[in-house]
Amino acid sequence: MRLNKFLAQAGIASRRESDRLIQSAMVTVNGVIESNPAYQVQPNDDIFYDNQRISIQSNTRIILLNKPNGYITTMKDPLKRKTVMDLVHTDERLFPIGRLDKDTTGLLLLTNDGQLANKLMHPRNRIPRIYKIEIDKTFQSWEVKRMATKIYIGQNEWGKAEVIEQKQIKGRATIFLKLYQGKKREVRRIIYRMKRKLFSLERIQYGPIKLGDIPMGGWRDVKPSELKSLNILTQ
Repeated sequence: MRLNKFLAQAGIASRRESDRLIQSAMVTVNGVIESNPAYQVQPNDDIFYDNQRISIQSNTRIILLNKPNGYITTMKDPLKRKTVMDLVHTDERLFPIGRLDKDTTGLLLLTNDGQLANKLMHPRNRIPRIYKIEIDKTFQSWEVKRMATKIYIGQNEWGKAEVIEQKQIKGRATIFLKLYQGKKREVRRIIYRMKRKLFSLERIQYGPIKLGDIPMGGWRDVKPSELKSLNILTQ
């Protein structure tokens, strides 16, 4: 088994993030720093990450967090800012599946299963994410079609979003958007290109899992039926 896959199955991070951690000299094998993600782990290898011995997790655990505004999506922050890990009190090693911006609220999944996280985040699996946004006015029909096709969002990237529902109430519009990719700040970049003013951004659904009535800053374990649905989506 490759070292990056070992870290993922140990619940340290996704496969891609594990590559970065290994190359940053944060992993030792038998007391020696190993910077090659493709290193083949042997049965008797003693592997440490961040000065802690690690082993492969046997049971998958996923937590659903209602992320508040002002928290960054990372496990540790060198600047000592508030992170989502400050909200989840458990002895088990968990890490976020993807990211939500500091100013974005709502549904964030955390897990100990790097393999599942990697599958959920991979674009080819087209896992839908639904966002509730507040902007200054609704989209016209041609704008809805434009976003559903593709729209340039800068940095040589194209974004795409489906408008599920929209309604105008006085000076603000509530819009529900569905996206299938996880590009950095994609919703915000789309709204900027569509020349709208964004007041709030909340993720309310990830695949089959809905935020529901979890209080802000609260969390729960996903139900067995929800975990099964996620596994089916990534098969």
